[in-house]
Amino acid sequence: MCKLEVLAVVLLAPGLGAANLTLRDSVEAALRSYPSIRVSEQQSQAAAAGISLARTAYLPRIDGIAQANRATRNNVTGLLLPQSAIPSISGPVLGTNNLETVWGSAVGALVSWEPFDFGARSARVAAAQAAHRRAEISVERSRFEVAVAAADAFLTMAAAQETVRAADAAVARAKALLRTTSAAVNAQLRPGADAARAEAELAAARTQLIQAQQAVEVARSSIAQYTGISPSAISLAAGRMLTDTPNAPAAGVTPNANPLAREQNAAADEAAAELKALQRTYFPRFAFQASAYARGTGAEPTGRNLGGLNGLAPNTQNYALGLSVTFPFFDFAATRAREAAQSATLGAERARHAQVTTELGARANAALAGLQGARRVAANTPTQVASARAVLSQATARYEAGLAGVVDVAEAQRLLTQAEIDDALARLGAWRALLALEAVRGDIEPFLAEASR
Repeated sequence: MCKLEVLAVVLLAPGLGAANLTLRDSVEAALRSYPSIRVSEQQSQAAAAGISLARTAYLPRIDGIAQANRATRNNVTGLLLPQSAIPSISGPVLGTNNLETVWGSAVGALVSWEPFDFGARSARVAAAQAAHRRAEISVERSRFEVAVAAADAFLTMAAAQETVRAADAAVARAKALLRTTSAAVNAQLRPGADAARAEAELAAARTQLIQAQQAVEVARSSIAQYTGISPSAISLAAGRMLTDTPNAPAAGVTPNANPLAREQNAAADEAAAELKALQRTYFPRFAFQASAYARGTGAEPTGRNLGGLNGLAPNTQNYALGLSVTFPFFDFAATRAREAAQSATLGAERARHAQVTTELGARANAALAGLQGARRVAANTPTQVASARAVLSQATARYEAGLAGVVDVAEAQRLLTQAEIDDALARLGAWRALLALEAVRGDIEPFLAEASR
């Protein structure tokens, strides 16, 4: 059908001339260079690392310590509440207050392993995997949105450039009218007002041309934003896009296939996995523990100070094996509150998924209606252009014969300019409507294939 080669970019490499890029090349350039895609990719890598982090909970924990100190050895009987300011002292109470210091040393290791956890660790791993799946789909959604935006950007530039062509033709016609009226005024065949009106029409046509050129530059900067190419190096070639409309797409749109809907569904799955992980927290925790340590001291239980370097070597050993069970009895209320909050989050994500699919369905209906309307308009605009040209030809002939005023010719020129713009934009409108429809489907590959035919 239509071979769409609308984006031509001057290559920036030294020694290379201008080369036209196809629509597919332009989209691929945007996918390679646009920063938001890299942001999503890095977030996906971070989520993948989160899976590995969650799996480390299955590994045994080993804590080691070694220290040497020089301190006093006075000890008292009595309770000391848990705190972090006063270091602990072991040994008998000497009944003295001696400020002499002795060497002390310690080295040890503690191994702790949780043999079973009622599914808590697997739930945390599943939650991390759900977060990674959401991040991966987020990358797909970012790439898809960039591809759609890049395609829409060069369609906008194509429309702006066709408006420039029509406006430029309007300027040429206005100049011709001014020459005709000026000659007639100079020959005293027409009043001077005709020349003034022709000059006003020329000024209006030039204003329209300037505005169209401005729109081209704005669209050019938009393409540069997505492709990473300098705006001054971007040019456009429309090819057959201005003479052909795309084939009708296959019927049927499934909003759930759209990356936006898939990402939202993944967000709901992530919330469900987080809820399951929370539901596994209010259980006893069992841990096998093994400890081996050695200590040294420069003091004897009798109170005698050994002196010298005694105590720097940990020469008294101990080891222990055991099973510990911990259970947070009073965390019940807090756990229930967190579960309630996460349940609400899950409900919100599922409702948001329903909202997204509903909106996508509405967009699909609107895009399909727009495509059908654009195709009908594109079939009608050639008649509009032909009729406008006939009107201008007749108005010009009547003016030259003295049977019509300059206003009739000016109005006919404006009618033809608008008809030419409508005709060029009608086919571009059909392509834009097809892009919108395929964007709702969640895959613009059919659009790119149709444009590359």
